[in-house]
Amino acid sequence: MAVNQSKGRNLRVATELNELRQARCQLANPLGLVPTMGFLHLGHLSLVEAARRENASVAVSIFVNPTQFGPQEDLATYPRDLPRDLNLLEKAGVDLVWTPTPEIMYPEGYQTWVTVERISQPLEGAMRPGHFRGVATVVAKLFNALQPQKAYFGQKDAQQAAVIRRMALDLNFPLDIVICPTVREADGLAMSSRNAYLNHEQRRAAAVLYRSLQQAQALYDSGERNAEALRRVMRQIIEAEPLAKLQYVSCADLLSLQELEGEISGQALLSMAVFIGKTRLIDNLILE
Repeated sequence: MAVNQSKGRNLRVATELNELRQARCQLANPLGLVPTMGFLHLGHLSLVEAARRENASVAVSIFVNPTQFGPQEDLATYPRDLPRDLNLLEKAGVDLVWTPTPEIMYPEGYQTWVTVERISQPLEGAMRPGHFRGVATVVAKLFNALQPQKAYFGQKDAQQAAVIRRMALDLNFPLDIVICPTVREADGLAMSSRNAYLNHEQRRAAAVLYRSLQQAQALYDSGERNAEALRRVMRQIIEAEPLAKLQYVSCADLLSLQELEGEISGQALLSMAVFIGKTRLIDNLILE
């Protein structure tokens, strides 16, 4: 287990589960956990900062979880840079980093899965079968291993946050799920590790996701309450971008994530998935 000095703290880096448990016993409560797949950006670091403010100790997991990737998705090419990530986390004052391997998380003979049902089915769940089973399972394992009092997730992955919140409630995990605002680039593009895939022209085109959300928000603010009208304006803006291939747009109930028809009467989630070249990007915005 590696130990480095960081702002007067010891940064412990554990791989094996027994190392992790030994290190966890030495951390003061409350513990804030930030689960990640690595290749960290300012969005991740904003979660670390929130955890640092609200807890005595902070742990981060770095694990590219194979069970949440589909057979045609980018598991093999997902960006990774562990030395860079550890350097950033050391500077951020993190106490413990867990970097398990797939063999540690899913040993031979593994056969136990967590399935969150209705809220996992629309939107990303419809486009990526099995994705949320992998997410819920790995996050449940992180919660069991690290025993945090709070866990931090970004609003960019809105359905993921909803699934994890539902799982924690249903399985009686004794912790708070904290959802932090999406961190954006200057042109509005939501920060994502997958943004690294984009070339210069694709990066320029990717700003269309947030631009479509802004236009739908403006329409809503002007008094429009028809869900299909908001979906229509998002579709029109995205389809006008030659490098963008729209997978879906949604205006859904914020709690159930069921698609809204007719008039919006409560909180709603605008969201979409768009391919820019071969890179699949998602974004969302909450209508209050």
